[in-house]
Amino acid sequence: MTAQPPAKPFPPKPAKPIRKKTRRATERLTMTDVANAAGVSPSTVSLYLRKPEAVSEELATRVRTVIDQLGYVPNLVAGSLAAAKSRTVGVILPSITNSFFAETYNTLQSAFQTAHYQTLLGVSEFDPEREEELIRAFLAWSPAAVVVTGLHHTERTRAMLRSSGVPVVEMWDIPSAQTPAVDMTVGFSHFEVGRRQASHLYDQGSRKVAYIGAAVHQDMRVRSRTDGYEDEVRRRGLHEPIAFTAPDTASTPVGIWLIDEVFALHPDIDGVVCSNDAMALGVLFEANRRGLSVPDDLAVIGFGDLTFSAACLPPLSTVRPPQREIGELAAGQILARLNGTTVAQPHHGLDCELVVRDSTRPDAAAGVERQRAG
Repeated sequence: MTAQPPAKPFPPKPAKPIRKKTRRATERLTMTDVANAAGVSPSTVSLYLRKPEAVSEELATRVRTVIDQLGYVPNLVAGSLAAAKSRTVGVILPSITNSFFAETYNTLQSAFQTAHYQTLLGVSEFDPEREEELIRAFLAWSPAAVVVTGLHHTERTRAMLRSSGVPVVEMWDIPSAQTPAVDMTVGFSHFEVGRRQASHLYDQGSRKVAYIGAAVHQDMRVRSRTDGYEDEVRRRGLHEPIAFTAPDTASTPVGIWLIDEVFALHPDIDGVVCSNDAMALGVLFEANRRGLSVPDDLAVIGFGDLTFSAACLPPLSTVRPPQREIGELAAGQILARLNGTTVAQPHHGLDCELVVRDSTRPDAAAGVERQRAG
């Protein structure tokens, strides 16, 4: 009997090139999709998800790479429940420590409750990694839809949202070439807000306008408002931008601290743009402590039109975002998609309102009348 040479082991099956397919809104990335892209069996993917240490390092690397690139999230709703229609909408806000997003969230919640959907709220604290964790956790329970704040996400978050198979609305910002939309959007230009704040101060008589902002590196919307201020300063050509920012969360004490820093280097400023109304309140306190008259010595404008803004001494001029309209349009987009209706306008760019009160003078150039009520 002739001895046969030992059989050569088959070379490992190469992973198939990853092709991001265009998926309908009702399609969710499946374990089979991951297996096909990784060149392994669905059972291998299942084992990796349950016991990654039981899968060879080579196969685990292939599966993990595909999961990250495709944004696959395992469905924790098992068996027959997985096919059931979810009645939950995940909503992620960056913060609940101020009332910026409260009216938007309340509007969303009311609209979804009327349509017999419940909201599941997560708070990212302006941390993209935290937002990614929340998205992964929400999608694992098969929500009907997801609402997120802003368009700046990690690449893994964007991949998960794109592959989720559910309607997604990014709110409180507008898409750009640098930050394209995942699905649908409702928001406004924060760059234009900053530009408009500075423009109003110049138009009402200020000649040297500073800017104070907080959480600039965490909240890219604040960064956009800072950019808008700087663009308007350069357009006017009266002085170089004077922007003082801090990594801290926006608050009245931070506003006091930053305006004190500004005065130390620029004692001749006569106008201040603030990243939000809480910061502006700090400026009003510090101006009063220094014996400065607002708006004659120092004009102050905020952003947000928070609950206290009309009751300040003096009442605070500010830019009011369309909080309720954002909630109404975002809910409408999602409910239309869930009802199988084509959303004719997936992207809404809204306007903000300039509210002129006693912390600035009336804008003579534009003929703006002072609004003494909120």
